[in-house]
Amino acid sequence: MSEPETWEDPVGRGLRAGDVPLARVGGVRAGPGPVEPYVLLDGKGRLVEPVSAWVRYMVAGDHSPRTIRSYCYAALTWFRVLWQLEVDWERATEAETAIMVGWLRVAPNPQRRRQAGAPAVNLKTGKPNLGLGYGVATINLTLAAVRGFYDFHEHWARGPVVNPVPESPARRRALAHRSPLEPRQSYRRGAYRQRAHSRAPRSIPDAMWDEFFAQMPTDRDRALVACFVSSGARAEELLGVQLEDVDWAGQRISVVSKGSRERRLVPLSPEALTWLSRYLDTFVDASRGSLWKTVRGEPRPLTYSAARRVMQRANGRLGTNWTLHDLRHTAAMRMVSSGVLTLPEVQVVLGHADMRTTSIYTTPRIEEVIDKVHEHYARLAAPPPRFASGYAAEDIAIVFGDAGE
Repeated sequence: MSEPETWEDPVGRGLRAGDVPLARVGGVRAGPGPVEPYVLLDGKGRLVEPVSAWVRYMVAGDHSPRTIRSYCYAALTWFRVLWQLEVDWERATEAETAIMVGWLRVAPNPQRRRQAGAPAVNLKTGKPNLGLGYGVATINLTLAAVRGFYDFHEHWARGPVVNPVPESPARRRALAHRSPLEPRQSYRRGAYRQRAHSRAPRSIPDAMWDEFFAQMPTDRDRALVACFVSSGARAEELLGVQLEDVDWAGQRISVVSKGSRERRLVPLSPEALTWLSRYLDTFVDASRGSLWKTVRGEPRPLTYSAARRVMQRANGRLGTNWTLHDLRHTAAMRMVSSGVLTLPEVQVVLGHADMRTTSIYTTPRIEEVIDKVHEHYARLAAPPPRFASGYAAEDIAIVFGDAGE
């Protein structure tokens, strides 16, 4: 069976191999309102109406604005491929999907700038360094978004007859009508879906925490990381906190959950509240608005990118690769290993819908395991004690116990 004609197109072949760069035309912009929070524009600044109709459908289906934003950027990648191949979106086939996935697998990600020669794994943290390309999760999310886009238009009898992104029937059967108490069935991945590897969560060991915290240059940064590591909140949850959401007497804050978007309370440690008080003392008007603000120039709400830069600056000085989400992992690991909180209680604090998600934090840190193994080796290597002749074995056993045997 011969390959599709577009597959043999020189531009498509060059995109798959990384020899031809994908033109960075078009963009995602903020929409006119909550009914259409984001819009996709083509290379001439015109609205891509098929994507706008899909966005309005997702808003009606109660998708979060953050999810819609991610899907719009996935649609931007798809349409850039189509525009470069000069293929109308209604005539797209699986061949274009193969080209898009091939490009994502080999193209450099502009948000990742790992230094040349950096090891695959950071020896200080034990975490893998991010590669220069797009991650598995990004590729799979892009495929899911594009398939959802065409599923929507197929429902309204628009677009191609066959969805250009294949689906795995085995996966649909395995996940349909499954009780959460039943074990998950194995199934084959859909075509072009990348193999996802589940990794144990990485947290900052207590021995490295003081060194990391000392890299925070301002009270704002100290308060930020202290609140992260004591509350266990997600980045977008904590960054969205308003000043009136802080309960000083109750030592807690109110955040909006990422999934359900409902309010929930999370705890703050006395240390975090102390740093938070010192940080707020630097502002004249600290009675309303966003809790986290920029410290340079006119105060503005702190964005995720700016908070990530706080971590990146500390990593640059320490040679580590910790992330904002690692602070949540650190909080979870501390709660689980405290011996005070039960696993269901930790689940409530973290806002997990499934206990199995919380249970991953019961896995011991690799650093702790390695330290215990080294202790084991040290005991094996230690020579047996020797005593001068003339001492009775009974006396040695009484004084030294088993060491005298």
